[in-house]
Amino acid sequence: MAPLSWILLITLACSTVLVSSSHVPGEEREVYIVYMGDLPKAGDISISSFHTNMLQEVVGSSDASKYLVHSYKRSFNGFVAKLTKDEMKRLSGMKGVVSVFPNKKMQLHTTRSWDFMGLPLKAQRNTTESDIIVGMLDTGIWPESASFSDKGFGPPPSKWKGTCQTSANFTCNKFQIEPQRVIAKIFLIKMKPTLCSKIIGARYYHIGGSIPVGEFESARDAQGHGTHTASTATGGVVDDASLFGIASGTARGGVPSARIAVYKICWADNGCKSADILAAFDDAIVDGVDIISLSLGASLFADYFEDPIAIGAFHSMKNGILTSNSAGNFGPDPASVTNFSPWALSVAASTIDRKFLTKLVLGDNHVYQDSFSLNTFEMKDMLPLINAEDVPNKAGGFTGTESRFCFEDSLDVSLVRGKILYCEGFSNGWTALAAGAAGLVIVDEGSSGSAFPFPLPTSCLDASTITKVLQYMNSTRKATAKIEGTIAVDEDSAPIVASFSARGPNPVTTDILSPDITAPGVEILAAWTEAKTFTDIPGDKRVAKYNIISGTSMSCPHAAGAAAYVKSFHPTWSPAAIKSALMTTATPMNEKTNTDLEFAYGAGHLNPLKAANPGLVYDAGAVDYIKFLCGQGYSTENLRLITGDNTTCTTNGTVWDLNIPSFTVSIRDGKTITHTFARTVTNVGAAVSTYKVKVTASPGLTVKVEPSVLTFKSIGQKLTFTVTATAAVNERILSGSLVWDDGVFQVRSPIVAYASKP
Repeated sequence: MAPLSWILLITLACSTVLVSSSHVPGEEREVYIVYMGDLPKAGDISISSFHTNMLQEVVGSSDASKYLVHSYKRSFNGFVAKLTKDEMKRLSGMKGVVSVFPNKKMQLHTTRSWDFMGLPLKAQRNTTESDIIVGMLDTGIWPESASFSDKGFGPPPSKWKGTCQTSANFTCNKFQIEPQRVIAKIFLIKMKPTLCSKIIGARYYHIGGSIPVGEFESARDAQGHGTHTASTATGGVVDDASLFGIASGTARGGVPSARIAVYKICWADNGCKSADILAAFDDAIVDGVDIISLSLGASLFADYFEDPIAIGAFHSMKNGILTSNSAGNFGPDPASVTNFSPWALSVAASTIDRKFLTKLVLGDNHVYQDSFSLNTFEMKDMLPLINAEDVPNKAGGFTGTESRFCFEDSLDVSLVRGKILYCEGFSNGWTALAAGAAGLVIVDEGSSGSAFPFPLPTSCLDASTITKVLQYMNSTRKATAKIEGTIAVDEDSAPIVASFSARGPNPVTTDILSPDITAPGVEILAAWTEAKTFTDIPGDKRVAKYNIISGTSMSCPHAAGAAAYVKSFHPTWSPAAIKSALMTTATPMNEKTNTDLEFAYGAGHLNPLKAANPGLVYDAGAVDYIKFLCGQGYSTENLRLITGDNTTCTTNGTVWDLNIPSFTVSIRDGKTITHTFARTVTNVGAAVSTYKVKVTASPGLTVKVEPSVLTFKSIGQKLTFTVTATAAVNERILSGSLVWDDGVFQVRSPIVAYASKP
């Protein structure tokens, strides 16, 4: 420590002996922040001691530790203390203090995904939002969650024809549910009838099998996934939601006033069976839902009518219901998208303007951070850091060859207990926890770019950083470390499509763009089941009301909520019109940070507020899709079975004439091809308006639009135009855009040309 620092501390220590507290008995203390600027340059000075000594000057030596709440000592200098107003004024005048201010309650942003998309809580909303019913086909729901509170709700909309399958452990919240306890997975409740309802219907499906062990024979969610997606789409406003303090703020769905109909189709033992999926669609369509959200899919793509999701979505479309599908989690491989039917909405997953960081502090003062581990624990002290290779369970016949990977039973509990353990390779932490480790350091072997919770404090670092950690461990006989709690920081580069998000092109119809759009799907905080621990890892007993997870399963309900928002303003719009509104108002993505371009994000990033007033829409109905299917080679006989009418494929429609808000051309590498698309737009903006076309295109792609001006004279008027695209592709993808602009509305569609496989 520098001599000046010693003098400062000695002076403070001596002076405090002569100072008594100025606290007036009965005077209320409040929490204040004492900000002192940058850290002292003297490396050995104890910041906490320095803060205590400062506080002693105003509160007295005996009370300083009691009133010191927290010290800032990592990035800047300052502390938090409980002070009277007089003490606050005295501290404000002390040398070295920049400012002292009260610990005010700020407006926090947690499930800030809706704010990030431009749909704040105070956005314009239609009173008919409470009449919108979103059907959630998933793992069920945890009805006691605050996100599904029925406070302020009236009876279900008159159009609702569904039911609530009640049981000993579940009822819809048209009853007030008072949880009692869980005994052997039987959730005991008592019910008090009320007249209000957020969850207006619930069904469960397990066709041809018995209910799995550990599951609920009801729509109650044993896994958490369905509760998370339902609250993302339609959850009510919940203040102070967090995952044990991480991402603390206000949680809400896109349409907080909308109703929820639950269809449990996925089970812990065997996933989501096709029979159950179709049974749920079958009921939901008749029940009267307005939007369907389906965050699941197959591992391999299938033909449209060999896919239960595409089939269910087709019949939903025929009945005026838009289905929002997750694109899939098998990215970034090309053509990995598994939900891509043109009559549904395929949703990719991207980041929001927040990420999580976890710091590993080594005994040599080096600090490394990762964005993969979600550490909800508080580790206050430096602890011994050991290598798993050095602590094999010799009594059990193990050597360092096995223990270095932290295999089950390979670790010597007596040597591991209370220490931070480095394990070679990746581990979910359960073996380290079972061995009594206080923390875990592992290598990130190529994460998907999203954070993951562990059952003990964990630092997950890339290989190059792990090398530095090992160098430190090998340089001393008493290596120590501390794993700090995860913090949230701003992420300016968002949105970026997640690496796990499935990519196009469409594997069945190569000249239809898939996915359609991207929405927040990375590290989303939403409601969770209390039927299991939130990590679901043996030994972890923590149960969370809210959890942070990632996937296109999370982006799908964002799109469903946005579709419901649009539907609340335009209840008579077709599924195609709502889909068009979402796509043509999407925010363009940054091509430099999203190098897979439209195959990653489709039309762009979801913008619900703009989608409610798009100007023009590309509309389509069952007849249009039937013409498309005729052109795809489906027989009249099969299509008649699908449609239930006398459909005849007399005129086969080409894929380029299907009235969708995107333009896609697939060609052989090195060839030049020209395609003409026919499109019709419907005016839903100003009655009298003139739109002029604006086209951008990559070199190698030329686009001609006729006519280049569209003049409307009334709402609902339809006008047709053609787009002729000529492309010579020597690389995988060329992209551009077509925008109809009347000075108020900008109706944007992506144009894509790419080289397909021979």
